[in-house]
Amino acid sequence: VQLVESGGGVVQAGGSLRLSCAASGFSLYDRSVGWFRQAPGKERERVARITPSEGSTHYASFAKDRFTISSDSAKNTVYLQMTELQPEDTAVYDCAVANSWSDLVWGEYDYRGQGTQVIVSS
Repeated sequence: VQLVESGGGVVQAGGSLRLSCAASGFSLYDRSVGWFRQAPGKERERVARITPSEGSTHYASFAKDRFTISSDSAKNTVYLQMTELQPEDTAVYDCAVANSWSDLVWGEYDYRGQGTQVIVSS
């Protein structure tokens, strides 16, 4: 059983990145999957979440107009497409899986990945 993030890197302000959260050994389809981030010296915060079986999504206010969360059930992967990146988006991004929205919000994860670093240069 694994949950692995990828796609992070260094990008200039205004650029884009697509992060992937790939699961193996279990299905993401009927779970709630969330992307989170933690910047240096700051608390971890929610970015976006999705329940693939329902297609329902929710975004933090800062992500609503620039980020898109999506899923590919065939690949058992959830994506976070990030556009118009700014230096304040620099953080370690990780994904977590829970049985419900509320479990995801309250940190009752079934699985959580190690994270992928995103650095946005000015």
